[in-house]
Amino acid sequence: MEFLRPGTWEEALAAKAEHPTAVPIAGGTDVMVELNFDRRRPGCLLDLGRIAELREWEVGEENVRLGAAVTYTAIIEDLSTRLPGLALAARTVGSPQIRNRGSVGGNLGAASPAGDSHPALLSAGAEVEVESVRGTRFIPVTEFYTGVKRNALAADELIKTIHVKKATGPQQFSKVGTRNAMVIAVCAFGLALHPETRTVRTGIGSAAPTPVRAREAEDFLNAALADGGFWESGKIISPSVARRFAELASAACSPIDDVRGTAAYRRLAVSVMARRTLDWAWDGYRGAGRGRTEGGARCA
Repeated sequence: MEFLRPGTWEEALAAKAEHPTAVPIAGGTDVMVELNFDRRRPGCLLDLGRIAELREWEVGEENVRLGAAVTYTAIIEDLSTRLPGLALAARTVGSPQIRNRGSVGGNLGAASPAGDSHPALLSAGAEVEVESVRGTRFIPVTEFYTGVKRNALAADELIKTIHVKKATGPQQFSKVGTRNAMVIAVCAFGLALHPETRTVRTGIGSAAPTPVRAREAEDFLNAALADGGFWESGKIISPSVARRFAELASAACSPIDDVRGTAAYRRLAVSVMARRTLDWAWDGYRGAGRGRTEGGARCA
């Protein structure tokens, strides 16, 4: 196995162009597991650990710019108020050691439907900046996942930056597993309120071949909140609205039976998480001033 270790981003792009089948590695929390269990044996590894700019983040007027190698620990410690949904998801990832190494860029590159960051990225609204020697392009996160563990990257492209919209309202994340962390999700659900546009966005993980949004559920809830004047009044969402939202969220799933759970269980769990995260987020919107972004870790 050949091991490439570029010192700059430009060197990394050149190496990827010359070795398009090279597997990028930074934190190694996904790649090393596959290597250790002999599930993957690439001819070439591309170590990105020396490229400092991939570990940098920047808060802009509307977005947070995350370098591809920014760790989950950094998101939890430094960005929890700006990206609360992603920080909640990050708290459920592995152990402290894994969170110190693992990154959102690595999660995107692996493109597992069970990746914990995906529901939060979908619900917050994110865009993936990728680059090659040919140039740069921006891929909406909704278009980034193309199949089970497949993504929209071309063979010579690398993930450089993830641009995530700053929270303007409460965000929540819920995950079903045998415990709160150090476990692959049976299924997961992310929800974000966007008061400035009067919209709600969702993200579902481990309940379809790719992470997905529950678009019909979003459309229903957005219409119900607008028609009922909920954004202006801050009144409690009626049980019938919450129940229908949960039903439509469950209907957005296309799960399978596997060793972690049945398809029927996943659909039920998603409906429960959809209702609960909506309740938690809306309580946050109604209390302590509308537009509050904080949230506590939740498990379904």
